[in-house]
Amino acid sequence: MQDTDAFISTFSRLGEFLRQFQDGIRKDSPRLERVNGLHFESFKTILEEEPFYNPWFTPEFLGRALKGIDSMLREDVLRKWIGGYRLSSKPKGQVRKIGLVLAGNIPLVGFHDMMSVIASGHALLAKPSSRDDRLIRKVAEVLIRIDPSLENRIHFTEDIMSGMDAMIATGSNNATRYFEYYFREIPHIIRRNRNGIAVLTGEESDEELYGIGEDIFTYFGMGCRNVTKLYIPETYDLKRLMGVLDRFRELRHHHKYGNNVDYYRTMYLMNQVPILDNGAILIKEDHAIASPVGVVFYERYSEISWVQAQMSAHHEEIQCCVSIHPDIQDALLPGTTQDPRPWDYADGVDTIRFLSELN
Repeated sequence: MQDTDAFISTFSRLGEFLRQFQDGIRKDSPRLERVNGLHFESFKTILEEEPFYNPWFTPEFLGRALKGIDSMLREDVLRKWIGGYRLSSKPKGQVRKIGLVLAGNIPLVGFHDMMSVIASGHALLAKPSSRDDRLIRKVAEVLIRIDPSLENRIHFTEDIMSGMDAMIATGSNNATRYFEYYFREIPHIIRRNRNGIAVLTGEESDEELYGIGEDIFTYFGMGCRNVTKLYIPETYDLKRLMGVLDRFRELRHHHKYGNNVDYYRTMYLMNQVPILDNGAILIKEDHAIASPVGVVFYERYSEISWVQAQMSAHHEEIQCCVSIHPDIQDALLPGTTQDPRPWDYADGVDTIRFLSELN
């Protein structure tokens, strides 16, 4: 692998580069002047054009994705993350080729896997989703400009992947069955659909309910950390929550998202399914964890132990949980689901440990 300090320097500098596009100000500091000269304007152009290639990637959510990655790339955060492992330099013969099949549901969703492979000292061959290929390729170009030694360790392909030493693949539940068969002979991490849940107590402030709204609506609810299921007390009045969620009503003017809401509204009304509807979201009572885009499911509870039992029964479907309830372990605070740290591994599988233990 790179020297730990070199890895932290490279990725913290990438964070500085990305931070410029949140602030909207080019900052030609000594650490950025050379990389800006080659990549600032082209990166800016990609951000401006991306909503035309993928309308789900709005300017707001592109900025939100960059903010989330930037929060991972602070020097102190990187040092805390890498410091938790005993990583050492690998001779050339121990460098493994890691295949990455990247999702495309939210912007730069495959970045963490790419960073993990580099941190572990291996080389990667990534197959990006057609929905998110331009931005991840550009980030790789910037990384290579910051540290040219990475040029031999970061590659992309559109072809069928073969000859890998290990695989990390993310896809739909149907796609993962193919992945598990096709990559069955090599070490692999295969990620299926997961979603976030929220356990309400009835004691949430309006600010906390607004945070849950961000956990629902960010990226139009398409991320694995988005809340798609609510557990609410038996006597909870959903009208209060709906009133707070009304602050997100502008999203209904996005044509793709609005079409989703209209479609499911029509389907539910035709089938006489009871729903709550504020124009921006439909709330429906349902046992399932995963809901369609534009819909959130809910169930009522009388005892928190019942919710805990549901969480245990559905743990393979749940990526994260939001709650202020003191009896919900490892719960996230409202409004924080889209700010994972590098050690918040998808599906709870430690990617660095997996990669560092490859023979």
